Formats: sequence, structure tokens, C-alpha cells
Amino acid sequence: MPLKNDLLVRAARCQPVERTPVWMMRQAGRYLPEYRAVRKDLPFLTLCKTVDLAVEVSLQPLRILGVDAVIMFSDILIPVEAMGLEVQLTEKIGPKMPHPVRSAADVEALRVPDPVETMPFVYDIIRTLKREIADAVPLLGFAGAPWTLAAYMIEGGSSKNYHIIKSLMYSEPAIFHRLMEKLADTQALYLKAQIEAGIDALQLFDSWAGELSPEDFATFALPYIQRVFEQVGSAVPRILYVNGSAHLLEGMAASGAEVLSIDWRTDLAEAVRRTQGRVALQGNLDPCRLLGPREGILRGVEDIRAKAKDAPGHIMNLGHGILPPTPVENAQTFIAAAQGRL
Repeated sequence: MPLKNDLLVRAARCQPVERTPVWMMRQAGRYLPEYRAVRKDLPFLTLCKTVDLAVEVSLQPLRILGVDAVIMFSDILIPVEAMGLEVQLTEKIGPKMPHPVRSAADVEALRVPDPVETMPFVYDIIRTLKREIADAVPLLGFAGAPWTLAAYMIEGGSSKNYHIIKSLMYSEPAIFHRLMEKLADTQALYLKAQIEAGIDALQLFDSWAGELSPEDFATFALPYIQRVFEQVGSAVPRILYVNGSAHLLEGMAASGAEVLSIDWRTDLAEAVRRTQGRVALQGNLDPCRLLGPREGILRGVEDIRAKAKDAPGHIMNLGHGILPPTPVENAQTFIAAAQGRL
């Protein structure tokens, strides 16, 4: 069945739209009382793997905010666990890998898993969401980009300066590239199965690749993003998000993505100029704007809309995930303003 609201898909394809579509990264999350009620004392990974609960929290932003797309609730580290690495994940502490990847033997021990066999709950979530949404809006799938996943796996969790992964990257490049090949192939299979299950677009999150210089991004990260996108193909629009990406836009535009999601540190008009009409753009309001007054939110939306006017396609979004302290009414204001309802 065709989508009733296909604005996001059309904008991603640089096709004409009646208005700018809008959604938010982390739109299913702790800022919503309804999410907190579902989560309660439930371990985060349990929520990710419990189909009915993951479906419920995925749908909450559609019901409460009226967003133009639903993104499935999950976590980028789900495939890492399926590769055979233990993952401990809590929202307050963040991800931990008790046995980080540091050697050739560690890399060889990792498998490229069959996604449907090892992560069946992901595809059950997607199929259930498609039924529940009834093609009212697009359903987004997602995955983590290889460099960001490698950073978690090698560092053993979050990092301030990424010195462990960079040390391995520079001193043992053969080991590093072998890990990246496995990650790229794993993510490609994971996303292809999401497409087969019914997603309408996908986003690849490279949250930490902004820590790389343009040269290192081109050598150690971009080829594996391209490897993912080449294997996935263009059946659905592909969005690439890199946090802290102001110095990487030209490389990102060569990734194969139809859409680049821009963080708030980059002027959107500059992003339009530097990408030269090669891709649609997504973003890029500072999430902290939603902690301020209504007038500032409205002004921020109008500023982004003006700067994106020459982009071949534009999807309104935040420049990073919505923050837990955000008042729900401010999130509603952002969505309504982006949709021209205010």
C-alpha cells in the first residue's frame, strides 16, 4: 500500500513536497512520561528485545507529537552482541563491553551473523510497526556505522579521546581494517533484512566519526560506510548522520547516502553550498533550543527553513537526539512549527 504521508521519502529523494517533513532523533525516549511508564525498572536491552513494548514506545511520538515518521526503537549495539561480543547497556551508565576487541584473535572470533536468526525480535518489531502504522507515515530503520561500533568495541565503552581505537588504527591497520570489514558486512546484512521486513527509509549513525580528521575519515571510516550502502542498495532512501561533521561534509557526500543529517554546529546554508546539490539534507536545530522559550524554538525553525531553501531536499530534525529534560510541550511546538501548524 502507498504511504498516506510520504513527505519524508519524497524529500529524501529530492522530489517536490508540499511542506517540509519532520521527525526527531531519539524521539522515543525519556522526555516522554509515557516512555518512562513503560520503561520503569525494565533493563534497557530487555525493552529493545520485547516486541510489544518496543512497538509501543516507537509509536508514542506519532500519537503525542504527530511526527512525519516513526523510527523503530532499538539500539545500535544490538548487532554487536549478535557478532559474539558481550554488551552491557544501561541508559544512565552507557554501553560497556567487558571483553573489548584489541587483537587479531579477538577480531577473528567475531562472526558475521545471520540477522534474522540472531536478532529475530528486530524484524518482528518492524513487521508489527508496519501493521500498526497502517502506512500513515514512513517507518525508519537504522544501524550504527562501522567506525562508531568499532570505537565502542575497542574502547570497551564510551571514550573522551578515543585513544585506544586510534592507537590500534595507526599501529595495527591490518587488524583494524579486518574488524571494519566484518562490521560493514554485518551492518549491510542487518539493514537489508530491515528493508525486507518493511522499512521505508534507513539512517546510519556514525556518532563518533567526527573525532577523525578528514584524511583519517577518508581512510578508516568512509570506505566502510560506502561498503554498507553499496551492499544495501537504493531500494529505500539512505540517511547518514555524523556527529561533529563540519569538517567531513565533502566526504559524507561521497558516501552513497541520499540524505546527510547535519549536526547543529554546522550552518545549514554552508552545508548546502559545500554539498553542491548532490544530496538532500536533514536537520539541524540544537536540541538545547527545546529547553528554552517557545519564541526561540519558532525562530530556530524559521532560520533553518530559510537556510535550507536551496537544498534539493530537506527533512527537519534536531542536530542530535532530543534531551531527556525537554518539556513535551516544547517538542510539540517544534513539530507543529516545522509542519507549518503555528
